[in-house]
Amino acid sequence: MPAQAARRSPPARRPVRRLAALLLKIVLWFVLLSALYAVALRFVPVPFTATMLGDVFAGRGVTKTWVPIERIDRDMARAVIAGEDAKFCTHHGFDYEAIAAAALRNAEGGRIRGGSTISQQTAKNVFLWQGGGFFRKGLEAWFTLLIETIWPKRRIMEVYLNVAETGIGTYGVEAGARRYFGKGAANLSESEAARIAAVLPLPKKRAGIAPTGFTRRYGNSIRARIGVVRRDALDACLA
Repeated sequence: MPAQAARRSPPARRPVRRLAALLLKIVLWFVLLSALYAVALRFVPVPFTATMLGDVFAGRGVTKTWVPIERIDRDMARAVIAGEDAKFCTHHGFDYEAIAAAALRNAEGGRIRGGSTISQQTAKNVFLWQGGGFFRKGLEAWFTLLIETIWPKRRIMEVYLNVAETGIGTYGVEAGARRYFGKGAANLSESEAARIAAVLPLPKKRAGIAPTGFTRRYGNSIRARIGVVRRDALDACLA
């Protein structure tokens, strides 16, 4: 009898074990459901995102038109690679050199810069919400690994170009192209693609038409780098 009593768990440990078991179940269900959702989104358009929902609640509405990557001018993809993620085709979701360089620049003060790849931005835009914090960053890392494992690079780019915010209440390059230039994304010029790419970091504060100041200079810089992306085949994974 004393030996049996010794083998029993102390009453104080039982709630801790139950809580641990519950947390483990939650984590396992989260992993399973998020993986299933990611698998589904490899084949079907993203229906809605948390950022879009925020615009709805703010009364701004949402304008979006999903188009396959075949109906988006190739220079648009080259422009976002030039402006956002030159190593998109070669990394596995994270550009550690860019992250470290951004951290150093931000420590020096001035304009805050990010080191996020297109894959990270896609994961955030599709599955999460805007803003920072370690919890959200941790989730972003998980979803980045998930889509890099399940989706080909071409699909990551296709989703990014369709869900990225290109203006207030405007999502995707098709809606952005029609908003700024009155044409579809299939007919963009290099200059127009570069202007949309220049808007992406701050879509609520920048405009693709008649840009001024930093946005204009940044757009011109991206346009110049589109040729580099084409020449060096930095977009080869999209073929």
